[in-house]
Amino acid sequence: MQRIPVIQIGMGGVGRVLVEQVLHFNAHYGARYGFRFAYTALADRQGAIVADERIPPATLLEAIAAKQSGGSLADVPAGGPLVDWQNLLTPVHSLVVDVTAQAGAEAGLAEAAAQGHRVVLANKKPLCGTIESFKALTERGHTRYEATVGAGLPVISTLRSLVDTGDGIERIAGCFSGTLGFLTTELQDGRRFSDAVVEAKRRGWTEPDPREDLSGMDVARKALILARTSGFSAELADISVTPLFPPELGTLSVAEFMDQLPTLDEEYRRRFETVPNTTWRYVAQVLGAGSTVGLTEVAPNDPLGSLRGPDNLVVYHTQRYRERPLSVRGPGAGTEVTASAVLADMIAFGREWR
Repeated sequence: MQRIPVIQIGMGGVGRVLVEQVLHFNAHYGARYGFRFAYTALADRQGAIVADERIPPATLLEAIAAKQSGGSLADVPAGGPLVDWQNLLTPVHSLVVDVTAQAGAEAGLAEAAAQGHRVVLANKKPLCGTIESFKALTERGHTRYEATVGAGLPVISTLRSLVDTGDGIERIAGCFSGTLGFLTTELQDGRRFSDAVVEAKRRGWTEPDPREDLSGMDVARKALILARTSGFSAELADISVTPLFPPELGTLSVAEFMDQLPTLDEEYRRRFETVPNTTWRYVAQVLGAGSTVGLTEVAPNDPLGSLRGPDNLVVYHTQRYRERPLSVRGPGAGTEVTASAVLADMIAFGREWR
């Protein structure tokens, strides 16, 4: 039975669920595939657990329990402090899994891929630096990143199959944020903007600072990843992004911002009520140049207008799918489905492992 070494960076919600899913795969499917994953390093911001051959399952479960109680891996008996995750790399080729939201990791991950390691990402930011850093990370086929755009939806794999078989991507459109999908359908149903944002935050569907979602930048990063995967040499600055709050609210503290949300209620009430037979969705239009992200009027019977709640929809307009575009629709967020997409990428690499 082959063992595939795994170095995982990140033990937040997705990271913890991923460890559980990997243990389940090893126990129930490893024999079928002829390999099992062996964690040799597990890291969070403060600490890491490291082993020469594998971290025992009992220790992994102990790490999950420590993180769920608000602790750090540095506090686990088998753990210790961590200065730099790149120190976890060894000459033995491993799967390097980044399930963090950290910025600035693209150079280290590209170097890991250049050394022969395989990289699996749920973290969008390493793919959203310069186009040169994107190419350095992805050009060898050593990096997979299904979870970065549609959580567990087959968004990247569908796009790859179109590109790899020679289809021409003309544009990609859709709603790429479950959080903003929830907000727009709540507004369509007559709820106040401030109440909808507070409810999304309460459910854990926004970042601790909701402006990270309301700014549209998360959607813009997803649009950039789709554009680059399509073969377009796009930069994040090329995407026109319209946030859901005015600039003057961007400088406030989180508490002050939440207090000021009701000042936006009337604007959104008028917008959602004044145009008959249409509604609004937060839509990304991905093109070779001039991609846009922002609120867009759509007909209620349009596929985008029919979206409800946190569902995502990605529509591929291509040379082969010009008259009847190809679409992928379903839940675009959640720890279970996001972790499952990461695991699927790990399994795909495992089946190719030499």
